[in-house]
Amino acid sequence: MTERDQLTEEFERQRPRMRAVAYRMLGSRSEAEDAVQEAWLRLNRSDSAAIENLGGWLTTVVARVSLDMLRSRQSRRENLVGSWLPEPIVTLVDEHTPEQEAILADSVGLALLVVLDSLAPAERVAFVLHDMFAMPFDDIARILDRTPAATRQLASRARRQVRGVEPDPGTDPATQRRLVNAFLAAARDGDFAALVAVLDPDVVFRVDRGGDPARALEPVVGSEQVAENVVTNSYRVFADAARPAIVNGTAGLLIVPRDRPIAVIGFAMRGDRITEIDVIADPAKLRGVPR
Repeated sequence: MTERDQLTEEFERQRPRMRAVAYRMLGSRSEAEDAVQEAWLRLNRSDSAAIENLGGWLTTVVARVSLDMLRSRQSRRENLVGSWLPEPIVTLVDEHTPEQEAILADSVGLALLVVLDSLAPAERVAFVLHDMFAMPFDDIARILDRTPAATRQLASRARRQVRGVEPDPGTDPATQRRLVNAFLAAARDGDFAALVAVLDPDVVFRVDRGGDPARALEPVVGSEQVAENVVTNSYRVFADAARPAIVNGTAGLLIVPRDRPIAVIGFAMRGDRITEIDVIADPAKLRGVPR
């Protein structure tokens, strides 16, 4: 095996970690892949023999590329109308191939990604690298060009905002699916009372249609308000075309009325109630979704 072959093989071993780091930072599978590809290009332009810890070096590169992407995105988002939701990671419930398992392993809950997106870029990088990937603050500080103490404060601020949105470990997969099925049945029937019964009193309902001002919808909050929204709008049509799926590690729905998906619906649950419903209908975010 040549030195080049060995480098390529080691890079591929590191790819899952790099992709996971980038996805948690960016909330986009396509952008995460772009960040990983950029790491490969930079590796090829570097003296690989001088790199003592390739995994650490690649993680640092992906983090810096992701940070640049976040800063660029922040300036573009100033005029965003409506809700922004992450690009979902979707697997069909009957698919358990190694490839699907690897894709699912990269996932993190939509609710957490939405909160992460509200953080300043430096806060998000500090939190993801330290709290999710156990990178020392000294190393993160060099990426952010901050002192370790300042970096620690960034992660602490992020942690306070993130607290409370992690998935409820008490809501097992069977309970998740039962709640989603109950929501789906009530939506099909236009049953207002049944919808309210399955929703948390403070449930949040968001729709991401791609930033088109003419189609933008603000989040709806509250069980009765969300139930009324589902009953009076076209979501009954969605219910008729729904297929069960795993969306970012949680029971969800794939909406396929004909031959291609038009939306993905992700849920967050706590106990026996649905706390968040996220409808991702941005065509650009559905390109990698299975049919």
